[in-house]
Amino acid sequence: MTTETLPRQRHRPRRLAALLLGLAALAAGLPAPAVEPAPGERIRLDRGWRFHLGDPPGVDGRLDYDVRPQVEASADGKVADARPDEAVRVHADRAVLKPWILPTGNRFIRDPKARHARPAGSPQVDDIAFLQPGFDDSGWETVTLPHDWAVAGPFLADGPYGGMGRLPSWGVGWYRRDLDVPATQDGRRVYLDIDGAMSYATVWLNGQLVGGWPYGYNSWRVDLTPYVDFGGHNSLAIRLDNPPESARWYPGAGLYRDVWLTTTAPVHVAQWGTTITTPRVSTGAAEVHLRVEVDNTTDRMARVAVESEFYELDAEGRRGATPVARIAPVGFQVVPGGSSAATSGTTIARPRLWGPPPGQQPHRYVAVTTLRQDGKVVDRYETRFGIRSLEFDPDRGVVVNGEHIVLKGVNQHHDLGALGAAFNLRAAQRQLEILRGMGVNAIRLAHNPPDPRLLELTDAMGFLVIDEVFDSWEKRKIPLDFHLVFPDWHEADLRAMLRRDRNHPSVFLWSVGNEVGEQYDGEAGAEIARRLVGIAREEDPTRPSTASMNWAKADMPFPAAFGVVNLNYQGEGIRQEPEFEGTERIRTPPSYPAFRAAFPDKVIFGSETASAASSRGIYLFPVTPRQSAPIRDGSGGDSRQHQVSAYELHAVDFGASADKVFVTLDRHPYVAGEFVWNGFDYLGEPTPYYTARSSYTGIVDLAGFPKDRYWLYQSRWRPDLPMVHVLPHWTWPGREGQVTPVHVFTSGDEAELFVNGVSQGRRKKGQYEYRLRWDDVVYQPGELRVQAWRDGQPWAETRVATAGKPAQLALDVDRPRIASDGRDLAFVTVRVLDTEGREVPTATDAIRFRVEGPGVLVATDNGDPTDLVAFPSPERKAFSGLALAIVRGIDGQPGEVTLHAEGRGLRAASTTITTMPADAAR
Repeated sequence: MTTETLPRQRHRPRRLAALLLGLAALAAGLPAPAVEPAPGERIRLDRGWRFHLGDPPGVDGRLDYDVRPQVEASADGKVADARPDEAVRVHADRAVLKPWILPTGNRFIRDPKARHARPAGSPQVDDIAFLQPGFDDSGWETVTLPHDWAVAGPFLADGPYGGMGRLPSWGVGWYRRDLDVPATQDGRRVYLDIDGAMSYATVWLNGQLVGGWPYGYNSWRVDLTPYVDFGGHNSLAIRLDNPPESARWYPGAGLYRDVWLTTTAPVHVAQWGTTITTPRVSTGAAEVHLRVEVDNTTDRMARVAVESEFYELDAEGRRGATPVARIAPVGFQVVPGGSSAATSGTTIARPRLWGPPPGQQPHRYVAVTTLRQDGKVVDRYETRFGIRSLEFDPDRGVVVNGEHIVLKGVNQHHDLGALGAAFNLRAAQRQLEILRGMGVNAIRLAHNPPDPRLLELTDAMGFLVIDEVFDSWEKRKIPLDFHLVFPDWHEADLRAMLRRDRNHPSVFLWSVGNEVGEQYDGEAGAEIARRLVGIAREEDPTRPSTASMNWAKADMPFPAAFGVVNLNYQGEGIRQEPEFEGTERIRTPPSYPAFRAAFPDKVIFGSETASAASSRGIYLFPVTPRQSAPIRDGSGGDSRQHQVSAYELHAVDFGASADKVFVTLDRHPYVAGEFVWNGFDYLGEPTPYYTARSSYTGIVDLAGFPKDRYWLYQSRWRPDLPMVHVLPHWTWPGREGQVTPVHVFTSGDEAELFVNGVSQGRRKKGQYEYRLRWDDVVYQPGELRVQAWRDGQPWAETRVATAGKPAQLALDVDRPRIASDGRDLAFVTVRVLDTEGREVPTATDAIRFRVEGPGVLVATDNGDPTDLVAFPSPERKAFSGLALAIVRGIDGQPGEVTLHAEGRGLRAASTTITTMPADAAR
């Protein structure tokens, strides 16, 4: 159990001291001194959990949230499902938990008449063993949160499981643990806060149903107080019921984000109860408004006052010693069993503004709000925020603090590769660091609310973020997706995300939907869109809202509902290549001009662009002469080995190469930028080869190794960085004398290619050209050398040599020191080298890993989308010469951890990682 100091501070030692003082007074025959109520406490419940997959006998559907349509997969992998009304008719007599779960969302339903009343009594579950406080769960698996029950595999090689990543994420899972709630807490409120649980979660305490939440991506709270035995034994059980056919990608499974125990005084700052806005910002002063909402859970009127102090945060998130501004106490009353809010403001002189690098820096502040009831401190609440101005200019795009920021963005799914969906702060940070190196300044969170700590990272690192809530509304995409609960839960889910995330300066735009089926519904679909936009505006009038459109056209009512126009692939045009003429597939002409004409007052950008595909280090011949082409056998694809050529010229049928997207953007300068599909490969959705485990469309592979496309984007997004990158590799035994095209990506404007010292010509980029091509080069072993120029001056140089046979291994660790907290990670890259130390780009040698010292091997990977070896395996084949090992220290055991890597016929290698207490590892 780990105590976290934010957003509520830890005060257990203070309470203990007060208790001892009271006992001493009683022993002396004196009256006990008055004790000031302690502020709230927030404890991370990461350890002490037991896990079991599957229900006990005799449940028979009595713990289902609701009756679901029946789905089954046929032999060809297609899914057939019964209509929902048929399922309800067949199971009309089945009791479900929905009436008890719906009230959990009441706080986020604005109209009191639309809120849900909890039924009298409780579901009859006395005979369900897992819910009983005395149940012996010692035989269950011991797990630490966050936990993804499916990521360990094994991968499912057969069946229609490619879309969800070939990992068994569906089914019922149970988590149990004891809760220690001391008798001294009696009279306080006890809440369970869950950052994310996949999915249809129900929470039970001491055999009683507390509440739950269906949507697996949102954060939510249940009130444990009525069910707590203060000072006694408390048994907490959480049941998850993750449906099959519920996601188009790998959703993960389990309690895959943090779970917290929060205790407060009866009168306290509400969950996500502060809102900070900065309506007027300049370099001289910033006007800061703070709204504080207070809950009163007593049956008496509460007289309260709130006051706040504002501090600067340094780059590590540490608070400055002296406040830079204050808000004097503001008094008000809170009705019994209700909530009230107070809004006040202050001015921060010479503010350090939050903005995206490299032109700006992501400076942050924290507001420390103190709540007093009848003069006594009852709560303290910390709110991190940034000061920035944000404008949306239809001609320039996004403007932050007066600077026009061209959106150089990528889409990111929520999984972390070999770690699955279980959130890990260091793994997420590593992804952002790799993307930052390419020049990325913006992230679209596709297609769901993220872990809250991801937004802490984007705040600290200065990324702009599109925060997205839904992938579907009332119309389904697959049989058991969110459409089943959208009518009941869309308001609660949307308001919950908005309240949780609205103080993050990195969030610049809300997205209420992605490619939803309601695009096709004319005015009916637009009405739902307007309803969602209205909710967003009620919760946060400072940012616009949007939804990404891959079908709706400029003359339809759907796009008119939004403040910003987001287009998925329509900007470049969908399926405009000659091979799609005459087919029945959707074909859309380039659409930026039509949307510009229809909405001249709105910012327009590509929320999904490209969807190019490639396998790192795999080059297929012949090479297409086209700028962009769909993937077919003999043209960028190989359906036998299920790989896509890394020449970076091919895309899924509805997409385009990076080069083609660049042309479109340059021809339409009013477009605010792009979000490429996608930054990292992710589990599931492996178009075009659904026998694979993971996608092909990432600029970076699943293991975190950049594909060649990385340097194409870098050459455009970091124009001042001297760089040149050449492809393919130059180790082709058996291709001697055959044409092997050479392409060059550079931030320079021209380059010369040499093969074994012989010039192949000097070439200059023309208009709408983003790579330099030598398509008639004949392979001969030796060396490629490229010299790039800019404005006639030498700019950058690179060399690629023919490698020999694999002979040795080399290890590179991303960080030599990590925290010994059981959470921090070291990522170790394994390179297969020849005797001269050159990387062997064709190596596929099997590598065995072994750890010595206070550490564990968490997972291995290689970035190969077709590799179905389970991630925890200590043996992994290299893919295109590389492999990855992920190492974690053991909590509370600092020391030296040595990772060994060995392979048959290869000289072994090792590296040492120092694990140390968290403060020392910073």
